[in-house]
Amino acid sequence: MRTALVIGTGLIGTSAALALASRGVAVHLADHDPAQARTAAALGAGTDQEPAGPVDLCVVAVPPAHVATTLADVMRRGAARGYLDVASVKGGPRRDLEALGLDLTPYIGTHPMSGRERSGPLAATADLFEGRPWVLTPTPDTDTEVLNLALELVALCRAVPVVMAADAHDRAVALVSHMPHLVSSMVAARLEHAEETAVRLCGQGIRDVTRIAASDPRMWIDILSANPGPVADLLAAVATDLDDTVAALRALQSADEGKRSEGVAGVESVLRRGNAGQTRVPGKHGAAPAAYEVVAVLIDDQPGQLARIFADADRAGVNIEDVRIEHATGQQAGLVQLMVEPSSAPVLSASLRERGWSIRQ
Repeated sequence: MRTALVIGTGLIGTSAALALASRGVAVHLADHDPAQARTAAALGAGTDQEPAGPVDLCVVAVPPAHVATTLADVMRRGAARGYLDVASVKGGPRRDLEALGLDLTPYIGTHPMSGRERSGPLAATADLFEGRPWVLTPTPDTDTEVLNLALELVALCRAVPVVMAADAHDRAVALVSHMPHLVSSMVAARLEHAEETAVRLCGQGIRDVTRIAASDPRMWIDILSANPGPVADLLAAVATDLDDTVAALRALQSADEGKRSEGVAGVESVLRRGNAGQTRVPGKHGAAPAAYEVVAVLIDDQPGQLARIFADADRAGVNIEDVRIEHATGQQAGLVQLMVEPSSAPVLSASLRERGWSIRQ
């Protein structure tokens, strides 16, 4: 691939353009807002000048509702040898294109499974997709050359290609992305009018649950409007679990021992089912989840503290598999949770203590 046209210079489009440009592809940028395309160009994502002729690949990075019309325009103009979109839903846009009577052999639907809470070109990074799944949804009609161009794009962005049918993809993202986002928003909404004394008690658990609720509502309205059925089905199942759990909690308030026992069983059931589901979430590098030991280190909120911990872990010969930081309420301090192999935990704890770190049990 030597040339590309990226239409839509938001987070995803600009990140893809940055990755391509950094690897020597001549990228042309277009957006309904010319100022946004100029911003992306200023970041090094390419040029906002129109290409002189057809490019190798056209990447359409616009909201799902506009994918079909945007693709139809560039395909009728013969703007590229191959076309793809990066929208978060796949079945609807393809059916819209079919309804327009277009030849879809030079087109493939794709979806990079990566993003951030922030949007726009200023949030973009060339490594946004590195190591992340990038779904490709070819059909028997998809031209081999177009599939190869899409695979080359994924490789240049250092993502991991995953091939799925379009409707299977939409059901999957409803489960692992769209429904969880709404649930996160519902939990976060409970905080909107909560008492300040209660909110000040927020810890890492509530931060984890509500993190994705910070995303742009306008973007999510576009996404959910394109995949409402599967998301509604999943939320209906969650609603059933909520009703059952509420009933079980009410039973725990009963003076009747039998009802309290039923309540315990109901709450335990949903907790254990949650345990079972959580173990299926892929671990590091997409592999089966591993059981790590946590070494918790108290640090001051000062420059260089994390660098020192990682350097001291390296001196101890211990690999940090993952890390989390919990900030102390009302103090300039925090708790760094270092995830390591169980056999390495005693070694790391002892080594860090020798170097003056405070280890929390």
